[in-house]
Amino acid sequence: MSYDPNNVFARILRGELPCRKAYEDEHVLAFHDINPQAPTHIVVIPKGQYISVDDFSQKASDTELAAFIRAIGHIARQEGVSEGGYRMLANHGAAAHQEVPHFHLHLFGGRDLGPMLRRPQSA
Repeated sequence: MSYDPNNVFARILRGELPCRKAYEDEHVLAFHDINPQAPTHIVVIPKGQYISVDDFSQKASDTELAAFIRAIGHIARQEGVSEGGYRMLANHGAAAHQEVPHFHLHLFGGRDLGPMLRRPQSA
């Protein structure tokens, strides 16, 4: 997967598409998901052009890496899910069903989120 500068998150970053911001700093933008899967569902993206967590971890500066992690904690506290618990999810590649070729992390909270993954059905 190569970086598509016209992906939906790149367009949000350029102001071409609207979003309901939850947090923003020099390196990170976070916004409420348009199809929330939990009472709190925030999408956190770096402002740089990174395809996946693998790409981000290899190419981002130490400042960008630190800003991203700090933003997650800040958002969880701001949204009131830090005490009760929250889940972070980042999909990487086709097998994980990554839909947008811009690294992003989903932060879910506000209810019991159940087990981490669905267990396979027996045949």
